[in-house]
Amino acid sequence: MNRFRNWLVRFMYGRYGQDALGRFLMGVCLVLCIVSIFNSYVYIATLLLIGVTYYRMMSRNFVARRRENERFLKMTAGIRRQFGKIMNSVRRNSANSYERQNYKIFKCPQCKQKLRLPRHRGKIEIRCRKCGNQFIRRT
Repeated sequence: MNRFRNWLVRFMYGRYGQDALGRFLMGVCLVLCIVSIFNSYVYIATLLLIGVTYYRMMSRNFVARRRENERFLKMTAGIRRQFGKIMNSVRRNSANSYERQNYKIFKCPQCKQKLRLPRHRGKIEIRCRKCGNQFIRRT
């Protein structure tokens, strides 16, 4: 196994490899493979697209491949930005749900400072760090 790995490393040395456009093309190939179950013409297009993808990966013409990738990134910048916003909101919401599950937020009755306390501690005496006011609440 080690010999094969070493051979592959030596073979790929000086070749372009994988980039964002290559990953996108491989994803399209995967979708087309599933669709090709129902249509033989799509199968031929899938094979051609796989050939183009591997040609790009094995290419030694770094300048041309980098230029293609930059064009692809410019064309998809808006879509990727919107997708990034969606993913950030999903991450934020999952973090907020963790907060809501494990902590309870109280406001100090005197200075209105928000205080975060762990849930399921029963009735506890809370001391505000800002004004020093003490009050009792159930967590």
